[in-house]
Amino acid sequence: MTLNFIRYFLALLILVFLSLETQASSSINSLRIWPAPDHTRLVFDLSGPVQHKVFSLENPKRLVIDIGRVRLNTQLDTSDLTNTPISRVRSAVRNKTDLRVVLDLSQEVQPRSFLLRPNEQYGHRLVVDLVLEEKQKQAAKKPKTVKQQRQIVIAIDPGHGGEDPGAIGPGGTREKHVVWGIAKELARIIERDPAFKPVMTRTGDYYIGLRKRVDVARKARADLFVSVHADAYRLPQPQGSSVYVLSQRGASSESARWLADTENRADLIGGVEGVLTLGDKDETLAGVLVDLSMTATLSESLKVGSRVLKNLGQVNRLHKRDVEQAGFLVLKSPDMPSMLIEAGFISNPQEERRLKDLAYQRKLAQQIASAIKDYFRENPPPNTSLSAKASHSSSAYTIRRGDTLSEIARRKGVDIGELRKMNDLNNDVIRVGQRLRIPST
Repeated sequence: MTLNFIRYFLALLILVFLSLETQASSSINSLRIWPAPDHTRLVFDLSGPVQHKVFSLENPKRLVIDIGRVRLNTQLDTSDLTNTPISRVRSAVRNKTDLRVVLDLSQEVQPRSFLLRPNEQYGHRLVVDLVLEEKQKQAAKKPKTVKQQRQIVIAIDPGHGGEDPGAIGPGGTREKHVVWGIAKELARIIERDPAFKPVMTRTGDYYIGLRKRVDVARKARADLFVSVHADAYRLPQPQGSSVYVLSQRGASSESARWLADTENRADLIGGVEGVLTLGDKDETLAGVLVDLSMTATLSESLKVGSRVLKNLGQVNRLHKRDVEQAGFLVLKSPDMPSMLIEAGFISNPQEERRLKDLAYQRKLAQQIASAIKDYFRENPPPNTSLSAKASHSSSAYTIRRGDTLSEIARRKGVDIGELRKMNDLNNDVIRVGQRLRIPST
């Protein structure tokens, strides 16, 4: 009797142990691959947290991803590998509970990996980034050239992308697709004017961190940063277009604060760890949050933002009549005017239908481009073809509200001392409506 009890007890322990083993293991439910110009991101969607290890093998080039105590509930070898350094994906079970995934590679990569906890969009995820070393070296060797009469550079930032779909409308429309259409059309219109040059922060459907977007614009020496989004709210009623610029003193309204918090959480959805592990560590940007020299930049942001908002009102109703301000992380650059455009509320069923219409996207892009070009024709940056035309066509300027003598000197590309001397000014005090003579550049 005692022996039978012992056998029963041992069998029960084994069953409990096997049950705990089954409960503790996670599963891989899908694999998503996002190719970008400088890296490729692999996202394993998991049912729970896992332990993992990544290492490289040579002859031939391979990357091995060992994932502990996990079941495979999908097919990895059917993934689309177009425009990636991966030629094949293989997998096999190890030790009955672990999984080994092998990536056959066509070129050298620098792997980075991390785990992401669940959020409102996704569950547990294992992210593996393959950084393309060859493109990094080419970028480092590329010489920088500065033309005497350069084009005006407009950085166009299509919000979200890849792992981060942005807001999703009641009809299933994804914000990342809407803003990509508007941004692409905006770039096409701007590029037709030889005085301007558009630069896209992302060139396809892949994730890019908020600080990286600003970094792309700054490396291109952009004269203006335009981030394009489609608004969303908890209720379906709100509608209309909006324009936002940075605020250093708090949001201009509760809705502006809520929107900024929502947009700033994009790094949590796309994986802020990915930004850090890709080597995006710009010390200048780290100081942006406390930079106190942004007064002139914010002033120009408000001016060009007001023009854009007015033009948007010719296509769509406006959610707010004035440019709003909030602490958007993507707008925190001290050296270029920046604005964030909410083309409309994708959470509103009627506006969602308009936003996904290509003809409507084109109308929005045309109005935005027109406002931007009008602003720069009146305020051409120094050493640009527009500033050269302005210096030959006019030698006078009428003071407008918000102008300062130092701003005017900077915009016209002249020395402030020469500007004072030509206009018999003993100090920098000027008044609205006053006409200034501008020294020849």
